Amino acid sequence: MDINFNIDKQHTLGSEIKISGTGLHTGALVDMIMKPANPGFGFQFQRSDLPGQPIIKADCDLVTDTSRGTTLEDHGAKVYTIEHLLAGLVGMGVDNALIQLNGPEIPIMDGSSQPFIELIEQVGVEEQGASKAWYSIDQNIYHYDEVKRVEMVAMPAMDYQVTTLIDFNSPVLGTQHAGLKTMREFKTEIAPCRTFCFLHELEMLLDNNLIKGGDINNAIVIVDKPLTKEEMERLAKAFNREKIEVKNEGYLNNLELRFPNEPARHKLLDVIGDLALIGYPIKARIIANRPGHSTNVEFARKIKNYIKKNKHLKNIPVYDPNQPPIFNIAQIEKTLPHRFPFLLVDKIIDITDKHIIGIKNVTFNESFFEGHFPGNPVMPGVLQIEALAQTGGLLCINAMPEGKYDTYFLKIDNCKFKQMVKPGDTMILKMELSRPIRRGICEMRGTVYVGNKVCTEADLVAQLVKRN
Repeated sequence: MDINFNIDKQHTLGSEIKISGTGLHTGALVDMIMKPANPGFGFQFQRSDLPGQPIIKADCDLVTDTSRGTTLEDHGAKVYTIEHLLAGLVGMGVDNALIQLNGPEIPIMDGSSQPFIELIEQVGVEEQGASKAWYSIDQNIYHYDEVKRVEMVAMPAMDYQVTTLIDFNSPVLGTQHAGLKTMREFKTEIAPCRTFCFLHELEMLLDNNLIKGGDINNAIVIVDKPLTKEEMERLAKAFNREKIEVKNEGYLNNLELRFPNEPARHKLLDVIGDLALIGYPIKARIIANRPGHSTNVEFARKIKNYIKKNKHLKNIPVYDPNQPPIFNIAQIEKTLPHRFPFLLVDKIIDITDKHIIGIKNVTFNESFFEGHFPGNPVMPGVLQIEALAQTGGLLCINAMPEGKYDTYFLKIDNCKFKQMVKPGDTMILKMELSRPIRRGICEMRGTVYVGNKVCTEADLVAQLVKRN
């Protein structure tokens, strides 16, 4: 994603992409075409080789197998090993794409998402007119698997972040962790990381002819037991190599690691690919300890069910008081002319070129509570609107060229007061530009939240006037 990428808009591919390759497990040579799709389409796979060319939606409820990758199935049509491609699409900010296949499995390529990302970069990612509806969570969502010793949690956050930790009781791997603070780093930090397996798993797959598309260049092989000469020869034959050796670090000599913790980073890649099956873009911090495809998919189902029950929470900003503000009160005072008792914004926690989120902590010491109302303190609705206007003023002034500006109300429309604001409440003030600023005129949609409840909403129009 480039710096001008608008994460609040839906995106699709710039044009169609063609790629051919071998499926890791089926060994089938597959031709794949990725095509642009309309807003709201999501990710859908089409088996062009089957009668009726059936379509399979990328949906965690359609996952039927996670033993050696993630498999989708609908009405008898299957697509295997979808996770690396989905991770690449999500990592590049693509929301809508049709993936056509003339075989049952996504090509494994080099075992990472990088080949897919390179192809997406060639055609570009196209912004669509539709807004992207992010879904926020307002409580921790946990998933445990005691048998596999897996722990996963999704926590409220302002962005989509993922941390993975792995520990397979392997002296070669040890304990590793990897983190992704922003999806803008996916391309360089996570996408190149290839899949890995242990030697005993590889031998089981070879014995059962379950890795027909295996290639020495698409998986890191971790040697977890001594190798006999016969086993070395068998592996060399399986991978079309004259000689197979074990490196000092305990890896087969098939490739050089791209990162010291490449296995942990690949597990993070898998988490992103599997969680794409939620079907909704989320803002949450994911922490996954010892994740695997089966637990990733179960976790995706849990998050999907939570979102379905709480759809009204979409686009609700999340306030984390531990995060440092973007503008503190001293910085706000340098921009706005308002002062006590009429400065109604305490800090700004998020700002882009199109929206801003401010915080107002409401205390019983506010001067207006003395008369509104004695014995039943309620914050006046007009002051909530004023708090929104001041927050929006910061957004508009911040977007202007150098100089000092004031904002003046021109119009208030569609104003609704839905919940009372009382002492002890923390108001989350969200202002979004309804259209670009023109000739100093700012049209904005404002919402006051307390927690996940909407208290006040209105359409505001203001004028920017430069100070002499």
